[in-house]
Amino acid sequence: MPTIHGVLSINPEIETEQIVSAIRKQVRETLRRRGAVLGLSGGIDSSVCAALCVRALGNENVLGLLLPERDSSSDSTRLGTLIAESLRITYQREEITSILEGAGCYRRQLEAIRMIFPDATEEWKFKITLPPILDSERLPVSYLDIRLPSGETRKERIPLGAYQQLVAATNFKQRTRKMLEYYHADRMHYAVCGTPNRLEYDQGFFVKNGDGSADFKPIAHLYKSQVYQLAAYLGLPEEIQRQLPTTDTFSFPQTQEEFYFRLPYEQMDLCLYGLNNGQSAEETASHSGLSSSQVERVYNDIRAKRRATRYLHLPPLLVSNVYGIDSHQ
Repeated sequence: MPTIHGVLSINPEIETEQIVSAIRKQVRETLRRRGAVLGLSGGIDSSVCAALCVRALGNENVLGLLLPERDSSSDSTRLGTLIAESLRITYQREEITSILEGAGCYRRQLEAIRMIFPDATEEWKFKITLPPILDSERLPVSYLDIRLPSGETRKERIPLGAYQQLVAATNFKQRTRKMLEYYHADRMHYAVCGTPNRLEYDQGFFVKNGDGSADFKPIAHLYKSQVYQLAAYLGLPEEIQRQLPTTDTFSFPQTQEEFYFRLPYEQMDLCLYGLNNGQSAEETASHSGLSSSQVERVYNDIRAKRRATRYLHLPPLLVSNVYGIDSHQ
């Protein structure tokens, strides 16, 4: 488990008790469901959520779903299976490649890639990356990184139209997975457990009506560093505890840092905590390993992402209150 700075240290026993109590009340009383279903990626967040659901609802009332597709890392299924078996919960594998093919996910991705690399084929691996935030004051510019079957790599700046189509096509993956989670939730009268941590939730690192959709989100108030503390307290397998954040979304493997946050999560946690708690850039710099100017740059990036992703957090907008006076419906 990574080293945790003092400001992010929690009492994992007390935190676990509070979350377990909340899950039990939310699922059984508020949502009136028998259990919980969640996707298992093999990562730290979904694994911790599964363990918390087991404590709250019993392992017989938790269903884990393994939802691979052709670009998924084999480690995701292997580690998802590991956590399901260690928790003794029922789990099910649903291969979603054929659904994605039917929706045109891969075809639409390739169309977008060919806007930049006209000779691209389906055998080419790709990912979207951003430059590290500490490198310069420049506005973030996304790049398309390509790896050919020969091993040759290429990198080009990705124009807006190609970027939007590539992301839109890729979002079929998260939305398809969520569709299957809700299928099983409806079938079993379960609630869907969302797995974002505070960093992901705050910064809009999720797909609307995809992995952003859930009936309850038990760790959205916890910084990533704190999720690792819970994993250790809950006794999750060591290999799960050592997992670093990845997207497992594109065919060319990438980290969350490369794709979105532009900084290791330990430092992102400290900067987000500092901004949330009114710390000056100098205060956060004193324990984050960053300079005050770098912290200020991260603060500005956090604010910018909050503005840009506010749409993701909004419910459907209505013209007027549809319940009238009886607003407790």
